[in-house]
Amino acid sequence: MPAKPSARTARRSGAAPASAELRERILSATRELLQESRFDTLSVADILTAAEVSRASFYFYFPSKQAVLGELVREAVTQGQEAAQPWIDGRQDPVAALRAGVREGARLWSANAGVLMAIVESWGSDEDLRALWLEQMDLFTDAAVARIRSDPHVLRRLGGADVRAVAASLTWMGERLYYLAAAGVPPFDDEETLVEVLTDAWTSILYGRRDPAQLSEARPTVGGDTGSPTRDRRPS
Repeated sequence: MPAKPSARTARRSGAAPASAELRERILSATRELLQESRFDTLSVADILTAAEVSRASFYFYFPSKQAVLGELVREAVTQGQEAAQPWIDGRQDPVAALRAGVREGARLWSANAGVLMAIVESWGSDEDLRALWLEQMDLFTDAAVARIRSDPHVLRRLGGADVRAVAASLTWMGERLYYLAAAGVPPFDDEETLVEVLTDAWTSILYGRRDPAQLSEARPTVGGDTGSPTRDRRPS
């Protein structure tokens, strides 16, 4: 006859859902608070009150309010990577894919304005947040580098330019303009203006303001005569 589960085993089996719920309450409460408050004025006590959790519960899941912000930032960045995927995977017209990705990025920043403004405003003065944000931004830069290097037309256009420097410049320009838009700074608080400016910046540097049809024609076909495009030989 199988042994009857002990009370301790029963408590363990029911702990996971409760733990997930408490952790999510902390994250949700912090996200909501950041819609109205600056991160540097937000205290752990504020989060405890809003989440309706004990101090012990908070510190069981997170060592600090910075750790909570870090988790929220990672969630937002994951969404941002998904928004950029149509351009990154190279299966769609590059200009149209860039425009769609920029628009999704603008909406993502708008929906997560409190969280993303908090990290931008805080990473310069906190070592852990600095490491976190540089790591997250590098994810976008790395993806852009890979996409650029996969396109012979773009490599020819850039010539001997440092591909990583170009990708990083475009990525950080996007971060700055998205931040200004989230902060309500004109003219970038207008979504159409933001999308047009950022799309034009990326496409003019990478594709030379050419029409999508021309871009498609410029790309070599499988098995076709591609010549010998210039290759970037700089290390990643």
